[in-house]
Amino acid sequence: MASKAVSITLITLSQVLALSVWFAGTAALPALNTAADIGSAAQAALTSSVQVGFVVGALTSAILGLADRFDPRRVFMAGALLAGAANAIAMLTEPGSMAMIAMRAVTGSSLALVYPVGMKLAASWAKGDAGLLVGLLVGALTLGSATPFAFNLFDMGLGWQTPFLFSTIAAGLAALLIGFARAGPAFRPGLRFDPGAAFLAFRDPALRYANFGYLGHMWELYAMWAWVPVFLHAYYGSNAVAADLTAFSVVAIGAGGCLFAGWAADRFGRTTITMAAMSVSGFCALISGFLFGAPVWLLVPVLLIWGISVIADSAQFSAAITELGPPEKIGTLLTIQTATGFALTAIIVQLLPRWIGFAGWTYAFIPLAIGPMLGVWAMWRLRQRPEAVKLAGGRR
Repeated sequence: MASKAVSITLITLSQVLALSVWFAGTAALPALNTAADIGSAAQAALTSSVQVGFVVGALTSAILGLADRFDPRRVFMAGALLAGAANAIAMLTEPGSMAMIAMRAVTGSSLALVYPVGMKLAASWAKGDAGLLVGLLVGALTLGSATPFAFNLFDMGLGWQTPFLFSTIAAGLAALLIGFARAGPAFRPGLRFDPGAAFLAFRDPALRYANFGYLGHMWELYAMWAWVPVFLHAYYGSNAVAADLTAFSVVAIGAGGCLFAGWAADRFGRTTITMAAMSVSGFCALISGFLFGAPVWLLVPVLLIWGISVIADSAQFSAAITELGPPEKIGTLLTIQTATGFALTAIIVQLLPRWIGFAGWTYAFIPLAIGPMLGVWAMWRLRQRPEAVKLAGGRR
């Protein structure tokens, strides 16, 4: 029988490997544009279609109760295999075609069987360290999202197909490894999806502010992850290796931020950490574009700080929902939060390149600052609510 340490390690590693398919299309964009000028709309769709697919998959999985009706490890395994298969098919399609975009959507739907299920498996081992475990799994999401940019460094003459190939192999390894993990003693079947409870997410004031904070965070997060690598390729010009290495570092460094924020939020308060993280990330969004022509030693540290702060608070919005919501409705409330958040990312990921085409790289990321600004306001309002005493054991 696998111990807690072994199971958590296997779950985390499986998450990293399986989620590497998420940004395979984004990592391939520079080479895709070299092979075929696919246009800004198709470029954006290669990322936003994954987001849309994930929303559909998450809602379908919740309504059908897949993780409760079947062994969650088998559900995870099926999701990883399906995501890898869709990724492999995308590698064989015409660059930027509707077939490729459709396969990216299938990839997103499949990952809805991976990320939430892995989170549930990890949480089943929690014993006074839930914040850290949730932060660890969000860190795994972050590192997995970064790996396709590292895969680009191992180009074997495949061009844009390189991140697709390596992430497909990684997803297959994830499906194998998860079978050796097991659920912890706190594992319980989830509650059935309750459509009527969905209205509570925005009707209850405390839950509404927590969800608005999450939406502000998500407005910025995936658009930053999707378009900063493209920004870096434009910045470095022909030095694609430097661009991919920097992009990997900027996204991957957020994993450490997740762990620290998970630890800090349990000790200093959910709203304190989320407001601090969004204040820093929003400021970075405002100034990063103005550093487009700046020296590397000035630009890269700012982007690394942005990479840490943009994801650090992510797990705390889910934790807030579990603390503020009625226990019998938590499953539905978390599903609604995730679905609305990822649906919003699909919109901003699609719109941002149109803004960049109009305003240029100097002003590229200014619209992203709107999200964290509103998020800080929402979490401040939540902090003033009497229900906020439920957060982090009374630490608002």
